[in-house]
Amino acid sequence: MNLGLEGRTALVLGASGGLGSAIAIALGREGARVALAGRNVESLENTARSVEALGGAALLLPFDLADLSAIDGVVSKIEDTFGGVDILINNTGGPAPSPAAGQPVETWEKSFRAMVLSVIALTDRVLPGMREKKWGRILTSTSSGIIAPIPNLAMSNSLRSALTGWSKTLSREVAKDGITVNIVVPGRIATERVAFLDRTAATRQGVSVEEVEEKSRASIPMGRYGKPEEYADMVAFLASERASYVTGSIIRVDGGQIASI
Repeated sequence: MNLGLEGRTALVLGASGGLGSAIAIALGREGARVALAGRNVESLENTARSVEALGGAALLLPFDLADLSAIDGVVSKIEDTFGGVDILINNTGGPAPSPAAGQPVETWEKSFRAMVLSVIALTDRVLPGMREKKWGRILTSTSSGIIAPIPNLAMSNSLRSALTGWSKTLSREVAKDGITVNIVVPGRIATERVAFLDRTAATRQGVSVEEVEEKSRASIPMGRYGKPEEYADMVAFLASERASYVTGSIIRVDGGQIASI
């Protein structure tokens, strides 16, 4: 299937590893020009090499999402190099595990700025160009916690839920401009973030990491963690011409783990 991404320009946040890196590689494989944003330069370079090995073009953009003042310059660099952004992949890191009660207001503010305001500000920066071309894809990677809140991840559950409401509202505002806006929900995908959460859970529960992983796998009908590439393939499809009538949706990539309809 030709996804129609040849020559499109994608900006992938969190492209230094995990899901972001896998998404960047999947888009590059389909012929998109990929701008790689993240804080770890060495990891961004690794992702860029993988994209270029597939014949794709990559642009490194080291910056911290919490620095809202850097957004205009980052997007301007993409415009100067590749042209306007056609595809925006909002993929941010998650906050530290925590209960809902007793968290300092400053911690909430810092996480809200990095996880929510940065995504909104960046999207607002690229939207005019998408509207002008009458084509765009805005995909926000969140967490299964927006559907079934995950214990001890209160901050992630809350802030990612805020992005879900924003995404749905935005999708209705820009649909007539040929722009689709969707949420993608990962289940237990084998990334360093999930490995970190498993280690944290093991420490909190006083059990081994292997026990935590075994319990997690038992909750997944497919009986295994997902591969980053499996998640990335779904994102690439949603970013494509083939998904032009899919908007305002929440798409799960979870091996059937989330029990609700």
